[in-house]
Amino acid sequence: MGRPSEYTEDKLELARMYLEGGWEEQGDAVPQIAGLALAMGIERQTVYAWSKDEDKQEFSYIFTRVQALQERGLVNNGLRGDFNPAIAKMMLTKHGYSDKQEIDHTSKGESVKTFSSMYAAQPKNDDSLA
Repeated sequence: MGRPSEYTEDKLELARMYLEGGWEEQGDAVPQIAGLALAMGIERQTVYAWSKDEDKQEFSYIFTRVQALQERGLVNNGLRGDFNPAIAKMMLTKHGYSDKQEIDHTSKGESVKTFSSMYAAQPKNDDSLA
């Protein structure tokens, strides 16, 4: 038998308080999963596990809201120049943002052959070797 869950109404109330402005009171620039874990007195891994637990729907909602508030804070403060751009950029990758470009090299759904690829594999006709 495993040890009893730390998931209690008291822990849930601490999570609610963090979401509702406790993150600012703790001095966090944006809401953070690490800040939520510290406010609740639990491990960050536990926060992630609880967020996926179907029996902890209210906590999952709080977790999702913390992430949404973090994303909004990073974007807004990054655009205003209030945050270090490199840190904001790095943190936004956790929200699906990227600065890479994806280029589709197709034409009407077919692969495009480039001039260099069409001739790169052709052996040279060198009559001097005969």
